[in-house]
Amino acid sequence: MTQLKYKRILLKLSGEALSGDKGYGIDPTVLDAYSLEIKQVVEMGVQVAIVIGGGNIFRGIQGERSGMDRVQGDYMGMLATVINAMAIQSSLEQHGLYTRVMSAIKMEQVCEPYVRRRAVRHLEKGRIVIFGAGTGNPYFTTDTTASLRAIEVEADVVLKGTKVDGVYTADPFKDKTATRFTTISFQDVYEKKLNVMDLTAFTLCKENNLPIIVFDMNKSGNLIRLVEGDDIGTLITG
Repeated sequence: MTQLKYKRILLKLSGEALSGDKGYGIDPTVLDAYSLEIKQVVEMGVQVAIVIGGGNIFRGIQGERSGMDRVQGDYMGMLATVINAMAIQSSLEQHGLYTRVMSAIKMEQVCEPYVRRRAVRHLEKGRIVIFGAGTGNPYFTTDTTASLRAIEVEADVVLKGTKVDGVYTADPFKDKTATRFTTISFQDVYEKKLNVMDLTAFTLCKENNLPIIVFDMNKSGNLIRLVEGDDIGTLITG
């Protein structure tokens, strides 16, 4: 049996990633590819929790820029994350996986309210838990949600799936001389002002000694290699 480095993971996905090349909405091809990657690690015995953003549908900050009240916009963004959570739930279940969507805002007709002990129990039973509606509070990002929920359910690591294969010295799409870090400390990320997560999310992980791995979710096989302990992406720790 394959030795697992991480037995309980929190997978953070961006909403924009679900839109694929369209830039908006949900691309079923991307959804299916992600589900197959997740299925592989679940079948190995990894307990998986997921937090997904809502940027492919609506961002609170977009509403504020157009003159909308920031709090109202943030709540709209939270609802967008529930739509994405339901979409990935449907895709995962089509592949024979057991899932639960748990929302920080009560909407019992479509998902369970978030209760920490219940979430942990679902994970222990091998169900994939998808956390929707952020923290339930305005002004907090889904990155912060990912850090908070990972700490609450005692995940071994936060895996931040992006379109980039790690953390670089500069934006690799703009600066061809940028180099990738294989490992870096929380302190160095802060001092170098590297864009990994917002400061609240990052501080939560730092203070609770919860490692973060930034990796390319779009490359097939990366997720399974990560849980087996391969050197994929950038590990942020210590």
